[in-house]
This record gives sequence, C-alpha cells and structure tokens, in this order.
Amino acid sequence: MKTIINPVVEVFKTNVQDPSEAKMLVDLFQKLITNSFVNFDLDDCDKVLRIEGIDVCTQLVTGILEDHGYICELLE
Repeated sequence: MKTIINPVVEVFKTNVQDPSEAKMLVDLFQKLITNSFVNFDLDDCDKVLRIEGIDVCTQLVTGILEDHGYICELLE
C-alpha cells in the first residue's frame, strides 16, 4: 500500500457496474494521478469511486468517466 503525505480524498457517485471496467478505470486513474490510491465500491448503491492522492483534479476524473460513457458526480 502506498503512503501518501497530506492526501486529498475525493469521492464520486458513478454508474459503473462491471468489475472489469472498474479495474480498467482504476488502472487508468493510477497512471494519470501519480502517487494515488484509487478504488471502486461496486456494492455501494452509489457505485462509489474513491481517489486519495496529493493532487486530484475532479474535472479530469469526471471527464474521463463521461468520455467512457459513465455518469460521474462529485459527492460533497
């Protein structure tokens, strides 16, 4: 597990349902957002995407998910 100093945690509501798609998206976000921890909770009713890192650009995350045909909304 990566140790992140002073991390930012962003949580998104999505409609991702397929575990293989979730894994592909996790791999993509971990490449784009360096030193990050990314995971989906597909068992949650909101299909939560959680990203923990130093510099998490919420517009990048929502844009990528929307480009892949998914709904993505930042949870406050």
